[in-house]
Amino acid sequence: MTDIELRIRIAQSLAEVSAAAWDACAAGDPAASDIQTRLEHAYSEPEDKFCARSSTRGKISNPFVSHDFLYSLEQSLSVGARTGWQPRHLLAETADGTLVGAAPCYVKGHSRGEYVFDHGWADAFERAGGDYYPKLQVAVPFTPVTGPRLLARPGVLAASVRGALADALAEITRASKLSSAHVTFLTEAEWEALGARGFLQRTDRQFHWENEGYGTFDDFLAALSSRKRKTIRRERKDALAPGIEVRWLTGQDLTEDVWDAFFAFYMETGSRKWGRPYLTREFFSIVGRAMADRILLVMARRAGRWIAGAINFIGHDTLYGRNWGAIEHHPFLHFELCYYQAIDYAIAHKLARVEAGAQGEHKLARGYLPHTTYSAHFIANPALRRAIADYLARERAYVEADAEALAEAAPFRKDLAEQE
Repeated sequence: MTDIELRIRIAQSLAEVSAAAWDACAAGDPAASDIQTRLEHAYSEPEDKFCARSSTRGKISNPFVSHDFLYSLEQSLSVGARTGWQPRHLLAETADGTLVGAAPCYVKGHSRGEYVFDHGWADAFERAGGDYYPKLQVAVPFTPVTGPRLLARPGVLAASVRGALADALAEITRASKLSSAHVTFLTEAEWEALGARGFLQRTDRQFHWENEGYGTFDDFLAALSSRKRKTIRRERKDALAPGIEVRWLTGQDLTEDVWDAFFAFYMETGSRKWGRPYLTREFFSIVGRAMADRILLVMARRAGRWIAGAINFIGHDTLYGRNWGAIEHHPFLHFELCYYQAIDYAIAHKLARVEAGAQGEHKLARGYLPHTTYSAHFIANPALRRAIADYLARERAYVEADAEALAEAAPFRKDLAEQE
């Protein structure tokens, strides 16, 4: 069965792809073992019967590779020709047209919205007379969250399907005379597999909070050093001191009025940080309808009006913190909405971790520890490839050493570590 013939084709929109078939591949993430078992049983059913099933939708381990999330970006024009993210999704099909693999892929004429920075590579190549753009990007746009990128329906074909997708990326890059193909925020297993196929390997780090079986936020605080514990308690008190109340909104709570308020926060903060925020107002309405039970808005109200908020997506065992914004700025309110409330929610709902987005060493003092992130890069030009390979070898060593130093500075009590 592993010798089955696969056909790779390109879809210019997820409108061309059955949501159930795409999500069957996205649910191949090994973290969702219970989903995987159901899908392996479903794989033996005829394709038309499988596509009629809706049991996998909404149960993807990583919500960002779901059809709902990615198609919401397209429908809202957050990605497309206007933004320079042109969908060119790779699909792996069997001879009878059954979708067994996919990769969310985009042709790009810039490097914005990726969070894995290759501007220096582009500048160097263009100074040498080359054309770095357009390039291929396998990613979830504007979303620096680790997850599967070479999606394969669970079963004995999965490894072969991922290999076929990886080979297709290199072949398309060469045949289309593109400079490169980049797979960003992929899993470590995919990173290793692509490295074995000649992709250059890159690492970086983020800060994640791990739930060590805490029953309450105070249980978490008890694991910290006394000084850090006092600091966090003071920050939480000061954040709400101006008469601010915080609410968790999900499901039917996500009304258009709430999205209007949140979008105002997003635009105010995003305009200061990026110049032009990536997501349109329509995106929040569309994704809110499609994924209401997988979205958590942490919203702050003062004097009867919403003043700040943070959007999170709820995965199989992880809360993913994404965008935040405010129209009133109060000390420590950002920490409260984005970090401490996320921990509260994860503890209350027995989630294993909180991923709070890219960068931010200030998260370390608040109990978020360094975790490695991965990207893989196929560089077509031999000279550019050699230069980048040399750079990445040195960068990986730095990232590893930096993560070790940061881990040593973690705020947790040393006596607990010694007992373990």
